Amino acid sequence: MANTVTIRCKNDGKKHQVLMGSKLWEAYEAMDRPLESADRKYHLPPVAAKVNNKTEGMHYRLYKNKQVEFIDITDPSGRRVYSRTLFFVLCKAVHDIFPESIAIIDIPVSNGYYCDIRIFKDNVGESVKAKGRFSENEYRSSVPVSAEGVVRIRQRMQEIIDAKMPIRRHEVPTEEAIAMFREKGDMAKVKLLESVGSLYTTYYQIDDYVDYYYGALLTDTSQLSMFGLDPYYEGALLRIPSKQNPQVLGEMVHQDKLFGIFKEHHRWQYILGINTVGDFNTAVKEGHAVDVMNISEALQEKRLAEIANEIASKKDVRLVLIAGPSSSGKTTTSKRLSIQMVINGLRPIPISLDDYFVDREKTPRDEKGEYDYESLYSLNLPLLNEHLEKLFRGEEVEMPRYDFPTGRSVMSGKRLRLNPGDVLVVEGIHALNPELTAQIPAQMKYKLYASALTTILLDYHNYISTTDNRLLRRIIRDYKYRGCSALDTIHRWPSVKRGENKWIFPYQENADAVFNTAMIYELAVIRQQAEPLLEQVPENCPEYSEAYRLRKFLRYFTPIDYQYMPHNSLLREFFGGSLFDY
Repeated sequence: MANTVTIRCKNDGKKHQVLMGSKLWEAYEAMDRPLESADRKYHLPPVAAKVNNKTEGMHYRLYKNKQVEFIDITDPSGRRVYSRTLFFVLCKAVHDIFPESIAIIDIPVSNGYYCDIRIFKDNVGESVKAKGRFSENEYRSSVPVSAEGVVRIRQRMQEIIDAKMPIRRHEVPTEEAIAMFREKGDMAKVKLLESVGSLYTTYYQIDDYVDYYYGALLTDTSQLSMFGLDPYYEGALLRIPSKQNPQVLGEMVHQDKLFGIFKEHHRWQYILGINTVGDFNTAVKEGHAVDVMNISEALQEKRLAEIANEIASKKDVRLVLIAGPSSSGKTTTSKRLSIQMVINGLRPIPISLDDYFVDREKTPRDEKGEYDYESLYSLNLPLLNEHLEKLFRGEEVEMPRYDFPTGRSVMSGKRLRLNPGDVLVVEGIHALNPELTAQIPAQMKYKLYASALTTILLDYHNYISTTDNRLLRRIIRDYKYRGCSALDTIHRWPSVKRGENKWIFPYQENADAVFNTAMIYELAVIRQQAEPLLEQVPENCPEYSEAYRLRKFLRYFTPIDYQYMPHNSLLREFFGGSLFDY
């Protein structure tokens, strides 16, 4: 039929004829709801769809034959759509109740998102909106939302959801969107859109409130079936359905140390005058890229020096444990911290946990029956603790060496004895797990958690995922040093994240200190390295959806050549050209 198109639906494996120009939600209704199969654990409505392996909102119209896979909130892309729509409703609610204010979707923390809601007094709001950024003094002079204010915002959000307000999608020439946001006084969005150079821009509307988001949203506010908004520090925690069970909210856990690092880095950004990517792109175009690099590197080195000073002040410490998730830069953190420890009169002695792997046939297996090298019990814990105890008693030990080709633990012939001033430095994903060093007294250990905690925002309503930052680092490193394509790395990433959720993140608050390995300029350098790799992922692969999303996201950053980075930069661990040996 001339007025229909054919949809190959991955959910039910069937071909469907739908009217040309149908929106995805209309096509879904016409297909007998293919997500609602009997074998699904949860019967949840679709929030988006992957159209030819690109994630599209349910507003999307079908004019040609397509492959379509409808997704719900249990899919990572669907979860992002749901969360973004909650951000939109929150920002509208804040605007309705506190017109002279700003809502900053700030930090992914405590199984939700920290929202920094600032109420302006005097003429501070006009100044901030005109510049599109805060100075440190302006931020301090604004008033944080009260607990009572959070309750009022939550009530208004529920009213908007109950009213079943349609969420309208508009695609317009970018200069038209820029003019609209300039008239609204939203200069953060103006700077972002001006710096990207896109021909067309999509924005969304609820009632008379408009906003910009860099991904798809739901079609109606009533589709937000569950949320929470609770007072949290000086702002609010926006809570979303649990990843494990989307029919309940994620458990609220306090992450005080992680939160403190985010806030510290925001203070540095206010001092630099770079709050958002629009600010950053402006600085690059004005010729300040190298200055931003050098300041970012200096701030990171200063933090490492402070940590080394703290270690040196604790006279009983003989063991420094450094943990962090994949591609967090643990290895370079260990090397640079060791230099600072030497300056403090200590002698760091590195030990690799990889040498304490058990023989391969003794390695635990995962639910698929494959060797689980991420498991704590892939390590020979009794041998590790025996060696540590002997070393701290002044005895000599012969260090093991793991032979990866044969999968065997063998003695290396290398002998080690600790002298006064020697401190063992151990880095690895399990370093903060209490069971790893259970037999070592607590006062002898200093625990450091390292992770790439991205603190710059696209604009005040669009945060940047710290997980995306690490995935992009890993794509570059795997290609350069492990012979893996971007497709391979993206394919394995969900398994890596499951291991992190089980073995790393539950112990991050055990740390004595948290070290942020991300830098404000990082994604501008990553763009140059990652884009060609992401472009090689074929469109007919499921991984294309993630590759396309990352490519689209990176285009917001004005690129910087990585050759300008210092050769001791932590990022050289991924890009190459480091002074350190790995």
